[in-house]
Amino acid sequence: MRIMNRYRDLYKASLTDPASFWAEGGARGDLDSRAAADSRRHPAAALPLVPDAELNSCANALDRHVDGGRGGQAALIYDSPVTESQRTITYSTPLHVSPAR
Repeated sequence: MRIMNRYRDLYKASLTDPASFWAEGGARGDLDSRAAADSRRHPAAALPLVPDAELNSCANALDRHVDGGRGGQAALIYDSPVTESQRTITYSTPLHVSPAR
């Protein structure tokens, strides 16, 4: 129930004060450069525009977990009933060592 309450609070904040909501969210993320949230919306965009921000999605998806001490935790669990194979890939597993087949 606590998670749903937190979700509702965040959702409400995103609607009532989008500029502050996105500026706060950007401060929590690992951005390559900080930017002020821009509450302008593009008709096709689900999120507000932040034109002067830079984001490295790989760093946010993988590197920050390694830096935070979670490198040994599972990032992806591959379980294929077709090939009957299973594999756990951690945040610190070098992906280039095991290319796609």
